[in-house]
Amino acid sequence: MAQHNAFYAQSGGVTAVINASACGVIEACRRHADRIGKVYAGNNGIIGALTEDLIDVSRESDEAIAALRHTPAGAFGSCRYKLKDIETHRTQYERLIEVFRAHDIRYFFYNGGGDSADTCLKVSQLSEKLGYPLTAIHVPKTVDNDLPITDNSPGFGSVAKYIATSTLETSLDIASMCATSTKVFVLEVMGRHAGWIAAAGGLAGQGEGEPPHLVIFPEVAFDRAAVMARVEACVKEYGYCVIVVSEGARYEDGTFLADSGNTDAFGHRQLGGVAPTLAGMIKQDLGYKYHWAVADYLQRSARHLASKTDVEQAYAVGEKAVELALAGQNAKMPAIKRTADEPYAWTVEAAPLAEVANREKFMPREFIREDGFGITEACRRYLSPLIQGEDFPPFANGLPRVAHLAKHRVERKLPEFKI
Repeated sequence: MAQHNAFYAQSGGVTAVINASACGVIEACRRHADRIGKVYAGNNGIIGALTEDLIDVSRESDEAIAALRHTPAGAFGSCRYKLKDIETHRTQYERLIEVFRAHDIRYFFYNGGGDSADTCLKVSQLSEKLGYPLTAIHVPKTVDNDLPITDNSPGFGSVAKYIATSTLETSLDIASMCATSTKVFVLEVMGRHAGWIAAAGGLAGQGEGEPPHLVIFPEVAFDRAAVMARVEACVKEYGYCVIVVSEGARYEDGTFLADSGNTDAFGHRQLGGVAPTLAGMIKQDLGYKYHWAVADYLQRSARHLASKTDVEQAYAVGEKAVELALAGQNAKMPAIKRTADEPYAWTVEAAPLAEVANREKFMPREFIREDGFGITEACRRYLSPLIQGEDFPPFANGLPRVAHLAKHRVERKLPEFKI
């Protein structure tokens, strides 16, 4: 069969293991050199395709590509840039096809979350309408774990491991000081609409009274009086209280506790820090001394504490994406399917993008304790396998070694395009 080129891009918030997926895509492409010629990457995600700012990944050494597996963040640059709807902004999609045609790109691998799944689907649909033979595959990634169909989203397991570990370690710190110092500790984690990461904090404690004493989910309406009563009861009984709260915690009417009033590039409400907001409520209502922390980028960058399961799955979906493309499986996403809990077993199967794009997976109610402040055993069974195993990166001079790419640019062939 004829040989054609491939394009890979990273989208949205990065993770500790998105580059492991990149590694899976690129190494799989190199194993199929009879059908895939060059591999190009978009500099700063889909923007690189629109502006024809392409990186010739084929010129990177095997060693540099292998090092991506243990390197966090987006090695080729990511972006928060959502293509508009195809009806009113058709020129953007036509530009993508124009760039792909100019560089003989027939395979499109887009590594991201729900918004990028939508983009990938639209690109595949337009390429068909324009008569350009392009195979578009979405490679799943999101720390929020809110992609449907797939058992979990690559990137989540490592964040879950980091948050569970941080909750355990900080709880020991607070417990050792609570007699004369801090009574309440609040840890804010990511999760705008879905409480999966907050739930992971619940793994730190096993029995009654073990922290975290409260987990606050976006899926459960925030009741200030109930939360304060629980905090007060914990401090009286245990001497301290540890809280894990999702950034998306909201009131009954849907208002976020920490809505800054702004929106991001995807149109999502910009959240302004629920941890200090909640800590302030506790000080005002109960008078307890507190500390709070926002895990923020630390949770999604912590490759040194990545879950081995997560690394393996991230690589596997990248590898599977290439296999699906070569098999002609257009507009699909490699999805993880759990086949057993104990011992944990999984496979990767193809999911239609039409059933993935613009859909979110929320915490099921049976995963949330009846009082709304913790996780159930069913949730623990789901989460525990995802944080198993360690996959430490190599270290040099006391610090993790990371990939260093040359990022050779591809010569432009088309007129400049304004985005």
